[in-house]
Amino acid sequence: MTERVVLAYSGGLDTSVAIPYLAEQTGAEVIAVAVDVGQGGEDLDAIRQRALDCGAAESELVDARDEFAADYCLPAIRANALYMDRYPLVSALSRPLIVKHLVAAARKHGGTIVSHGCTGKGNDQVRFEVGLNALAPDLKIIAPARDYAWTRDKAIAFAEEKGLPIDVSAKSPYSIDQNLWGRAVETGFLEDIWNAPIEDLYSYTADPAQDRDADEVVITFDAGVPVAIDGETVTPYQAILELNRRAGAQGVGRLDMVEDRLVGIKSREVYEAPGAIALITAHQELEAVTVERDLARFKRGVDQRWGELVYDGLWFSPLKDSLDAFIDDAQQHVSGEVRMTLHGGRATVTGRRSEASLYDFGMATYDTGDTFDQSLAKGFVQLWGLPSRMAAARNARLGGSGQ
Repeated sequence: MTERVVLAYSGGLDTSVAIPYLAEQTGAEVIAVAVDVGQGGEDLDAIRQRALDCGAAESELVDARDEFAADYCLPAIRANALYMDRYPLVSALSRPLIVKHLVAAARKHGGTIVSHGCTGKGNDQVRFEVGLNALAPDLKIIAPARDYAWTRDKAIAFAEEKGLPIDVSAKSPYSIDQNLWGRAVETGFLEDIWNAPIEDLYSYTADPAQDRDADEVVITFDAGVPVAIDGETVTPYQAILELNRRAGAQGVGRLDMVEDRLVGIKSREVYEAPGAIALITAHQELEAVTVERDLARFKRGVDQRWGELVYDGLWFSPLKDSLDAFIDDAQQHVSGEVRMTLHGGRATVTGRRSEASLYDFGMATYDTGDTFDQSLAKGFVQLWGLPSRMAAARNARLGGSGQ
């Protein structure tokens, strides 16, 4: 029986060339799997047909937009997931979902090998392969760009030699990955980190410097899940889509950063994530109102570690499973409404309200109606500072050596 390779297919040059190349190298039939995670762009039916025209034995298109929003983006909102406190995991979140569908296709079609188009320099090779090893350790993995030293020049020459139905003349100066959660741009002139981004880089966001009226939006959450926008019920997919549109029109969610890649190098990336930044900003503010202080302090560490695990390709790991359980429990009272003004590239919270609020006006006010017993504060302050006072006295006694 002929072996079968399941290929993560995007429709671009590299993965199109990979179809006949893998068939030649392995003698196997190639099953192309394209997963729709809201990346937009080219018609996906055309992508499916291109795979067949390039020699795929079968070509599948998986509409995973709602699944991506509900099962991958939503947990990122509840975890306030911002790698290095800035990056909302645009590419990292989509990889475990694609892996899941690659494994399903391998089981369906009797595949024994899975292939992806990642290079040996980036994070995605790790995300794909660690995920595959967790879900299907029996499957072999081939990465042509890495394992066969496949360069773009070689890919173009191979495409022309085989007469593949792909346009190799239009070469973008950038490497771009995009989905519902955002858009990532790298390489080209951006590799000189002194060069400023140009407006042509951007697609999801308008220039924040443009003169336009501000947009006020009210987001309703239920247990950390966005369930309505301006009173209209939405699914997670609809919430992200709508805020991509509205926050993007105000230039919200542009990021230009040098990040620490898992492989140990620093990489300059330009991101657009208007919906992600707006939703995480609103969610963080509602947590500030509804989550008790020590739980909130501890969760900030959990959120950071959750984001690092996902960035590092460990979506299918025991630690992430346990952190998911903690975050789920911590979200039980994160319900209410947050009002935001979207304008000039910023999503600014201007109001918040919740039936589960821990904010007590009577305790917080400095005016008439104050219910806080200030007479308790003096003793509290003395006891709270007692260890520091004793340490200072000890240091003074020992000549200020601190020993």
